[in-house]
Amino acid sequence: MGKQNLTLMTDLYELTMMQGYFKNKDRNETVIFDAFYRSNPMNSGYAICAGLEQVIEYINHLHFSEEDIDYLRGLGIFEENFLDYLKDFHFSGDIYAIPEGSVMFPREPMIKVIAPIMEAQLVETAILNIINHQSLIATKTSRVCYAARGDGIMEFGLRRAQGPDAGTYGARAAMIGGCVGTSNVLAGRLFDVPVMGTHAHSWIMSFPDEYTAFKTYADMYPSACTLLVDTYDTLKSGIPNAIRVFKEMRAQGIPLTRYGIRLDSGDLAYLSKKARKMLDEAGFPDAVIAASNDLDESLIDSLKVQGCKITSWGVGTHLITSKDWPSFGGVYKLAAIADSSTGEFIPKIKLSENSEKVTNPGNKTVYRIYDTKTGKLRADLICLVGETFDEASPLVLFDPNEPWKKTKLLPGEYRMREMMIPVFQKGVCVYQSPKVMEIRSYCAQELDTLWDETRRLVNPHNVHVDLSQNLYDMKIGLLNQMSNPG
Repeated sequence: MGKQNLTLMTDLYELTMMQGYFKNKDRNETVIFDAFYRSNPMNSGYAICAGLEQVIEYINHLHFSEEDIDYLRGLGIFEENFLDYLKDFHFSGDIYAIPEGSVMFPREPMIKVIAPIMEAQLVETAILNIINHQSLIATKTSRVCYAARGDGIMEFGLRRAQGPDAGTYGARAAMIGGCVGTSNVLAGRLFDVPVMGTHAHSWIMSFPDEYTAFKTYADMYPSACTLLVDTYDTLKSGIPNAIRVFKEMRAQGIPLTRYGIRLDSGDLAYLSKKARKMLDEAGFPDAVIAASNDLDESLIDSLKVQGCKITSWGVGTHLITSKDWPSFGGVYKLAAIADSSTGEFIPKIKLSENSEKVTNPGNKTVYRIYDTKTGKLRADLICLVGETFDEASPLVLFDPNEPWKKTKLLPGEYRMREMMIPVFQKGVCVYQSPKVMEIRSYCAQELDTLWDETRRLVNPHNVHVDLSQNLYDMKIGLLNQMSNPG
């Protein structure tokens, strides 16, 4: 992605609006846009932020090549003076973001762009494309991992992804969300993450018999020997032949370190119980039983309830495509415009017939509030930049939709952490993105701050996202002003 010029990866209306600003407004007018989402995907109690590193790469490479200018000229809708302006275009503004791997919640800014209006408008589509996709897959993965109750989840979805980029960056997001490895070798190289895999049914079928296929594979990969046992008959042929090979390896003095079987069809609960009994009786109680076959969090959770003996899961289609919830729903809305004379930000608000689409105005940041005894997350607080809070004083939180509902936190009961970090300052990247496996570890820590009630797969408890009193008053004032224009 860093080697591609993605400047034209935008919606046409971003460019037509830019030309409109160029002709009719101060092109250097500074604005604030917020990228956020309105509801948690998959009816989850949270989401996982992912994709920031690719946003950084996009911004760093943002420029219009001569070929881009020629193409736009050929559309016949852009004037030459505007195209001349695009020749020297680059991003010169500020960007703040919630770090990758963070848990996040509806309506709070994931990314905040403060830049001249031309620049802030252009980057909308790409930012949403990148953050929406990776955050969706990371969130889906975290749910799958939660259902597996500590078992390893391997991402196996490349061949079912919606194209090479979705497969590769989806694998990156899956690793952030909690996978222990991916089958995607390109993702392994690009992001320095573990690659994993066994063999296909075609390997078995290409040999005269199942035993010969297993024996050949074991001879080649003795320290990573997971055998696919369902090509012909799992219980009568596959598992007995796998056991035969394991016994021969042991007799030859080959250490049985990473070894076991994989089930890819049939009743996984029943077969895994039978397989466990057969392996244990043969003297292989530490052999891994892995499973694949159209798995998702609901099926894994069900198999766990049934007492299956599977301890390693290969999850493909449903994870890499987020099959049950195919889009994240992030949006990008104008929040403020700088006064040309004072530089002070004038808050802007979007109204709608749907109350959930009414935006939060102004230059904002997000504070996370933790319970000091448990370390668990109590609430998030969206406030205006510049507001200060004293942890030695009581903190009163209220529901912005039902403001009479209030919670008072006493000193010592809570601690606060600002979530948004500077990523670009005056067009220069000031943030070094961690490696994917470091983000994965951070994400695991973030998920540990959630109560089990928030992580449960069905009907989770929703974390409160509150507004500060100052932000709430600003929003209500704007709403009253808009509803009483006279």
